[in-house]
Amino acid sequence: MSKVERRVRSLVAEDGEMRDALETVLDRATDGEVQWVDVRDEITSGQWGRLIEKEILVDGERGFAIADRDGIEAGLTDDDGGSGSGGDVETPETTSWTKWDKLAALATVGAFVGYAVPPVRNVIAGGLDLVLGPLLGIVPFYVVIMVIALGTGLYSTLLRAGLMDMEKMSQYQDRMKDIQERRKEAKERDDQEALDAIQQEQMDAMGDQLGMFKEQFRPMVWIMFLTIPAFLWMFWVIGYRGSDSAYPAVAAQEIVVPLAGTVTWDAGLVGPIQMWIVWYFLCSMAFTQLVQKSLNISMSPSSS
Repeated sequence: MSKVERRVRSLVAEDGEMRDALETVLDRATDGEVQWVDVRDEITSGQWGRLIEKEILVDGERGFAIADRDGIEAGLTDDDGGSGSGGDVETPETTSWTKWDKLAALATVGAFVGYAVPPVRNVIAGGLDLVLGPLLGIVPFYVVIMVIALGTGLYSTLLRAGLMDMEKMSQYQDRMKDIQERRKEAKERDDQEALDAIQQEQMDAMGDQLGMFKEQFRPMVWIMFLTIPAFLWMFWVIGYRGSDSAYPAVAAQEIVVPLAGTVTWDAGLVGPIQMWIVWYFLCSMAFTQLVQKSLNISMSPSSS
């Protein structure tokens, strides 16, 4: 739903006479523009001013131009049977999780156990070590972390782009924005009846928050499903919170970092947070942004 359509619906919901005013303006704007002299006998100056204020009419070459004829015509359509309830932005259907999504969520919870249960950690990290372990003999550990961060940044971007419905996210945002705009306008008019109706609509729209959460969390399940094993492997290689390092020589390697100076990978750089964790998150954030820019993928829904 475009901004113009949303504004038209809001105006008509507030004042039924605005429908006739809008139809008159559309009828007179034969070449896409209209002047006050063309409509002053059929609409009031207040209605004319509201159309300009809401940017339904914008500056033209000889008068005022119709901002979006299609949007105005759509806004005048009685989708709800002409009830004028103001609920002009439909609630999108929530995406349902497949059995694979649920299995991935269950496996992710199981992988989380590896942080606290050494046998589980050893099984997961030991299996992944068959792939990542040989890299430790070829390149330094910081390069291995960079490779892991690049991989996680790539698949996290692709999973979010593929599994998260940006159109539905935009619909959720548009509905909440529409409610907020109508609430603000009702406050300016001191229309308590409209405020009560909008308050009830806000309560009904609380389900949108759950819908947005489900949209956002679905790709996160798959991202964690793939990332936790890699993180457990680094945890296993260096050792953390008293656990033994699987590669003591790697854990004892010294590196020079700004401010902290010479430290080892198992040194607590920020409180209990070890150097390898800080390096991974810095690389992950940088590579994720690089991947998004390179593939021209936006992770933010765009409102209509």
